[in-house]
Amino acid sequence: MAFPGLAERVADVRSRIAAAVERGGHGQQVTIVAVTKTHGPEAPRAAYECGLHDVGENKVQEATKKIAAVDVPVRWHLIGHLQRNKVKALEQFVLLHSLDSARLADAVCEFGIGRGRAVDALVELNLSGEGTKGGYHLADLLPEAERLATLSGIRVRGVMTMASFTATETEIRRTFAEGREARDILAGAGHPATELSMGMSNDYEIAVEEGATMVRLGTTLFGARAK
Repeated sequence: MAFPGLAERVADVRSRIAAAVERGGHGQQVTIVAVTKTHGPEAPRAAYECGLHDVGENKVQEATKKIAAVDVPVRWHLIGHLQRNKVKALEQFVLLHSLDSARLADAVCEFGIGRGRAVDALVELNLSGEGTKGGYHLADLLPEAERLATLSGIRVRGVMTMASFTATETEIRRTFAEGREARDILAGAGHPATELSMGMSNDYEIAVEEGATMVRLGTTLFGARAK
């Protein structure tokens, strides 16, 4: 079997998430998105067999090949940056986590209108201030939230963000609390914004305590990434 011990790791993660929900007091349901980037088709299959039906991929090209090779009905999430010339690939995903610019939003909206069904997306926020990360800054979100509300080809379901890998716990919590604030801004602008995609293998318990409804886990589930 691929990834021996995966079922036990999934059970441990679920237990940790339940405890974190209790500590945080937000009472939310949490979806585990199994991140299978750099692993082969056996990773989504193994995840599905262990009860994880949501799978995240970073790159369209890698995801497209994997989707074609996977024969179990997982729900595919695009969690990495999407180039505007590849928006048609969104037909294969249930959720785009990385709506990171107005220009991308316009392209995604056009695709959604063209296919006759809005694209479900999360607004990506750069709350840690790192230049290497994409996404909106919190100060820019309100005017963009109002603009996005006029784009009928997109359905904004919430927010995606990540904390700096070098941040202290206090800084991580501040980032995730700002994610909650951003979701409230989107909801206030009329969006059906209920989701908070935040937390990865190194900080998912803190993210859940701060209200995350989706956590993106790779290494915790599958071990170190393949090269």
